[in-house]
Amino acid sequence: MHFVKMHGIGNDYLFVDGRHDPIADPSAVSRLVSDRHRGVGSDGLIIIDSPGDPANHARMRMFNADGSDGEMCGNGIRCVAKYLVDRGIADAQPLRVETAGGVRSLAWHRDAVGKVGTVTVDMGAPSLAAGSIPADIPGIETNGRVIAHSFDPVDFGIDRNDATAFGMESSLTLVSMGNPHVVIFCSDVDAAPLDRLGPIFESHAWFPNRINLHFVEVTGPGSVRMRTWERGSGMTQACGTGACAVCVAGVLEGRVTSPLEAMLPGGRLRLDWTGNSGDSVSMSGPAAEVFECDIDLTALAVEEAGDDRQELTI
Repeated sequence: MHFVKMHGIGNDYLFVDGRHDPIADPSAVSRLVSDRHRGVGSDGLIIIDSPGDPANHARMRMFNADGSDGEMCGNGIRCVAKYLVDRGIADAQPLRVETAGGVRSLAWHRDAVGKVGTVTVDMGAPSLAAGSIPADIPGIETNGRVIAHSFDPVDFGIDRNDATAFGMESSLTLVSMGNPHVVIFCSDVDAAPLDRLGPIFESHAWFPNRINLHFVEVTGPGSVRMRTWERGSGMTQACGTGACAVCVAGVLEGRVTSPLEAMLPGGRLRLDWTGNSGDSVSMSGPAAEVFECDIDLTALAVEEAGDDRQELTI
C-alpha cells in the first residue's frame, strides 16, 4: 500500500489514493497502521476516492485509529486539498470534496514554493437538534437544542476533584459538524485531566454513537484555547470539526465573537460563523506533508500478531 503522511496542526493521518490502492478492510488497516508503537503512527486513515458525482473532485473516507468510521475530519480535509493539488489530480478553485457529512468546498492557497500551504473550508451549517448529534438526554426532545445544558459532573461519573481541578463548568453544549461534539468551558484548560474525563464522555449513555469532547478556555472576545479527546483516537493535537463546534457553542452561549481564533495544542485555526443556525462555518488553517512511502501490510500484520499469528484479511 502506498500512502502519504500529512497533518493539519499536528492532527496526523495516513492518506491513500483509493483509486489505485483499493483497501478491502479499511477499518482493520487503520487500526494496524495507526498504532504509534507497532505501526506507522497516526490519528487514523483517510482514503481519497473518485467522486460519486462528476461535478465534484474527490470523495473522502475517514477512519479513526481504532478503526471506527470518523464521518468527517476538518484537519484531514484540508490535507485532501493539498494532496489533490500538489499531485496534479485536481486544481479547481474551489475544490468540491464529498464526505459522509456532505459535500465540502475548499479554497486553497499556495505557499512561497508553490505548494498548497493553507486551505479555507466551507464546513457546512451546524446541526443542533439532539437527535442529529445524536444524544439521548432525559428531558430533552429529539428536536430540542442542547445549549449550556446543566448537568451534575458527579452523577455523570466524574470524580469531584477532577471536576474542580481546572474550573470545569457544569453545563455543556452539543453541536454536530457532520460528527458529534460536546463543548464544555473551563478556567484552566491546561489542567484538565483529559485522559480520565475523555473516555467518560466519549462512551456515556447520553451519546449512543459516542462523542468528541472539547474543553475550552476563553482568552479574549475573539480567542480561545482548547483541548480535545477524539472518539476512537483519544487525545489529539487538534480537531478541525471540534474547533468549528467550539466557535458555534461560544457564539450561541454569548462567550465569544466571530471571527474566532482557536489555539489548539498543535497550532491555530480561524473560524467564522454568523450565529444563524442555517449558515455555514468557515475554517482556515494549514496543511503539511510529512513523507510518503510504501508499506507491506501483510508483513506488518504478521509482526503485530506476534506469537498469536493468524491469517488476517486486509
